[in-house]
Amino acid sequence: MNSSTESRGIMTREQAEATLILEARLLDTRRLDEWLTMFTDDGIYWVPLDDEAPPGSVAAIVHDTPLRREERVYHLLHDDYPAQSPPSRTVHFVSNVEVVSEDEGYLVRSNQIIYEMRTGDYSQVGIGEIRPIVAQVEHKFQPVENEFLISRKKVLLINRDGWLGNMTFLL
Repeated sequence: MNSSTESRGIMTREQAEATLILEARLLDTRRLDEWLTMFTDDGIYWVPLDDEAPPGSVAAIVHDTPLRREERVYHLLHDDYPAQSPPSRTVHFVSNVEVVSEDEGYLVRSNQIIYEMRTGDYSQVGIGEIRPIVAQVEHKFQPVENEFLISRKKVLLINRDGWLGNMTFLL
């Protein structure tokens, strides 16, 4: 992004793609403390069951407030968390990025395929199987100083009403 675009606070498609790719890299390399810094102080990480209901109004697969997001990251990185022992390996693919200007920032829509696999021994169900997870993802970005931070990440799984298995890693 050039300095004139940055000073006006305009998010371009190229900048949105670069930000989503950075987020994917942080998640895939388990640099989760850095991932936390991509959010605003009140940012929400949300994987809804009902894509029409507002966050927090009905049950969701994940509805993480800032504190809950920090707790999730802490457990994934520092605890012997049975559902993530061994930890999942993921590879995110980001495509079809679209940027829509809003009153308080930008809505960035993308399609994502996340491949997930856990290594381990024969006694754990699903170990060693590569599992594709397909989602439409919406990020709401707000300009904060000279960068754009995530105020809400909504991951809409295409199979949200079916069996999901172990979803204890970050999407």
